[in-house]
Amino acid sequence: MRTATTVELSGGPDVGEFVVEAEKLGLDACWVAEAWGADAPSALGYIAARTHRMLLGSGVLQIGTRSPTLVAQTAITLSNLSSGRFLLGLGASGPQVIEGLHGIAFNRPVARVRETVDIVREVFAGGKISYSGKEFRIPRPDSEAVPMRVSIRSEHPIPIYLAAMSPAMLRLTGAIADGWLGTSFVPEGAADAYFAHLDEGLAAAGRSRADIDICQGAEVAFASDEDELRAMVADRKKELAFSLGGMGSASTNYYNQAYSRQGWTEVAAAVRERWQRGDREAAAGLVTDEMVLATTLIGTEEMVRTRLSVWHDAGVNTVRLYPAGETLAAKLNTLGRAIELVCETGPR
Repeated sequence: MRTATTVELSGGPDVGEFVVEAEKLGLDACWVAEAWGADAPSALGYIAARTHRMLLGSGVLQIGTRSPTLVAQTAITLSNLSSGRFLLGLGASGPQVIEGLHGIAFNRPVARVRETVDIVREVFAGGKISYSGKEFRIPRPDSEAVPMRVSIRSEHPIPIYLAAMSPAMLRLTGAIADGWLGTSFVPEGAADAYFAHLDEGLAAAGRSRADIDICQGAEVAFASDEDELRAMVADRKKELAFSLGGMGSASTNYYNQAYSRQGWTEVAAAVRERWQRGDREAAAGLVTDEMVLATTLIGTEEMVRTRLSVWHDAGVNTVRLYPAGETLAAKLNTLGRAIELVCETGPR
């Protein structure tokens, strides 16, 4: 497996130094998150100037917040500036961010992602842009405009990754993407929850798993003994409760749905109900140890080694490591240990 991490520039002044040192440790790729914090392209340009070897990806640019043509222009710029190290990660996000923060309707996300990728690849091809879809029409039909081409050319191939959790978005990912950015991944439940839908999209496009990078992420932390492990698990329960209850809108929460499809339907529903009612402590109290351990890489070194082997055997090509630690040095120490364990699991 290859190794990666995800950072966000609003995470503090040490982020740039963390990435520089992570590259020295042998990290293969760094994804830059946007969410509702610092914008990803600015951070990627900054990190590209400070690194030399590792791949750099947008993880992710949210569909709807930029026009498809601007997405393509941004990708070409970052790819050229980084000498071909850029990976374009796109995602639909959710109604809370798209509607609540950006004021854009969260309608037909699968269609919007598909058409965005179509237009982005049309821009990459270098010709005049002429597109007539249900979500986008370029040029606008009610204008005097004629098709144009952008003046910048891509000097390198730009792989497109899609962040996907729902069955429909997974099928689309299998059909059109070069990589899948996943989360809330439980290897034991992934066949039905994720891969059945991804494989359906791959098959429809005449492709196989060999044609796509399966990139999954999880927090990694090492416990010296059982007492420390119990404390770590307890600390993460509120974070997971937020994902199950606070991510998304009142009716749409892809994280909750993903955990439900992987065997925790009743717990996920109960956590969400209590979180939305404002009882955060009770919501966290319903999260089980198993849920935390199944979707993270937390444990003793032997436990983490074993889990990485399970991820590898499940079909993960790239593991995104979110290293725990209170200081920069601690995070780098955790990341270095994890990279060594990943290298032990098989060919990269």
